[in-house]
Amino acid sequence: MLNGLLARKMGMTQIFQDDGTVLPVTVLQAGPMTVVQKKTKDKDGCDHVQVGFEEIPERKLNKPAKGHFKDNSPTRFLREFEVEDIDQVEVGQVFGVDLFTEGESVAVSGNSKGKGFTGVMKRHGFHGQPASHGHRGHRGTGSIGQCATPSRVFKGKKMHGRHGNSKVTQLGLKIVKILAEEKIVLVRGSVPGPNGGLVKILKSNR
Repeated sequence: MLNGLLARKMGMTQIFQDDGTVLPVTVLQAGPMTVVQKKTKDKDGCDHVQVGFEEIPERKLNKPAKGHFKDNSPTRFLREFEVEDIDQVEVGQVFGVDLFTEGESVAVSGNSKGKGFTGVMKRHGFHGQPASHGHRGHRGTGSIGQCATPSRVFKGKKMHGRHGNSKVTQLGLKIVKILAEEKIVLVRGSVPGPNGGLVKILKSNR
């Protein structure tokens, strides 16, 4: 079996348990995924399967992509997943929400929201300099190094720059409910990325 599933983040809501407890959950439209290609240790160095997610019309493909999808329906996304036994998976096989069970712990990976070019106060939570008269820094970075020794700025220094739009993996999430007919998975907690973003649900022991 695969160790994960591709999904679309639909948004957040809340559900009520039998004892009246309110749980905040993220709604994920998961699967179905179709196996497009098998990769083995002997030929490719690893036991992975390439899967396709979200079917698209064939007219949207170029010639190399049409050749790659010759035995399957074309899809918008192609991703790779680890597999326990590569011999038990076949090209064209479909995986869905039945890959998971309610109460199972998962990790969800996706791209965080991009916030553009931001300063150190928003990006790293700096307090900033005094805002009164006579101070010129206000929201500036301040000193970033030494003048003579070592005469350079150390790598990894917290400075202004691009904020967000990076891969984030949220651990310790739990599947609260699975709606098989609607292909929806309800995960307790927050998931990285904007609504409509592509995420990867992975099996986790944490």
